[in-house]
Amino acid sequence: MSREQAAAVMDRQARACAALAAPLYADLLTRAAVDVRAGGPCAEVIADHLDAPPDAAVPLRLLGGVHALVLTGRAPELARWYPSAGGSYRPDDAADCWAAFRAVVANDPGTLRGWLRRPPQTNEVGRANLLLAGLLYALDAVGDRPVRLIELGASAGLNLRADRFRVEASGFACGPADSPVRLPDAWRGGGPDWLRDAAARHPELTVVERLGCDPTPLDPGSDDGSLALRAYVWPEHRARAERLAGALHLARRVPARVEPVGAAELLAGLEPQPGTLTVVWHSVMRQYVPAPEWARVDAELDRLAAAGRSDAPVAHLLFEPDLTDRGRFQLRARIGDGPQRLLAEAHPHGLPAWTP
Repeated sequence: MSREQAAAVMDRQARACAALAAPLYADLLTRAAVDVRAGGPCAEVIADHLDAPPDAAVPLRLLGGVHALVLTGRAPELARWYPSAGGSYRPDDAADCWAAFRAVVANDPGTLRGWLRRPPQTNEVGRANLLLAGLLYALDAVGDRPVRLIELGASAGLNLRADRFRVEASGFACGPADSPVRLPDAWRGGGPDWLRDAAARHPELTVVERLGCDPTPLDPGSDDGSLALRAYVWPEHRARAERLAGALHLARRVPARVEPVGAAELLAGLEPQPGTLTVVWHSVMRQYVPAPEWARVDAELDRLAAAGRSDAPVAHLLFEPDLTDRGRFQLRARIGDGPQRLLAEAHPHGLPAWTP
């Protein structure tokens, strides 16, 4: 990309931030795009990434790096506008906030270039709302039994602990009442009847294996991994930050394994196991996998589905953008080698969900 193309990507991300209730980031990226066009500090920091494709999310990498500096106390002059650091932001603050942001970029380019080399990994905890709904649907289809939970693109594996989260909606709740992760207002209208009935029939989930994969997994128990996850949560999204804090707490208590391999490689070694339900799950990650690699994933998923038996069933759950309308995010489920079924739609971060 040229500087103009990179600036256009920032403008698009700014509009997305505005649409997702993040005016601080929307204003900063709008001004950062101008700075890139003018060859300012933002242009210098991202210079090695001008040829990155738009889905590399270079603007979010830059924002994440600056947010990390704020969270670690290395950008106190900017922290006053970051709610995640105790500050507050209003549109009237835009000029002063931008001046402080630009100064941080100019003063610490080395740190930010390091963040630009790592992919954004939010490990969005709210998407467990859809995973749990899909799990209950699958158990209703095959009968109550222990679950092997397999996640593709698992990042730090936080959602591999989804059975320990508490989901709440009007007149509906499931999951441990004392969970440090609460997903309130999870469903518009309190959730569909099939979900309420399934939750009543399966009041407790037994997960006997928690396995994920990611090309660059994060360790939620390490300082670096925890900081990366916190830095990629947008500073105005306090509820997301609270969910993340609870999930990090759970991760220290509930073991899970995330292998540093691609999705197809992980699936190639997977077989159904008698007496268990094998569930393969992924959320908002397909767009980051090259088409040839995803063709291998599809082949492995078909192989695994065909290998399922009545005593060793297999389910595939996915929460991904609709391929015909990228603005819609849908939960779909496939039991064994049967047809894929649309179960729900939801906000990209998983809360709330609704029946389409």
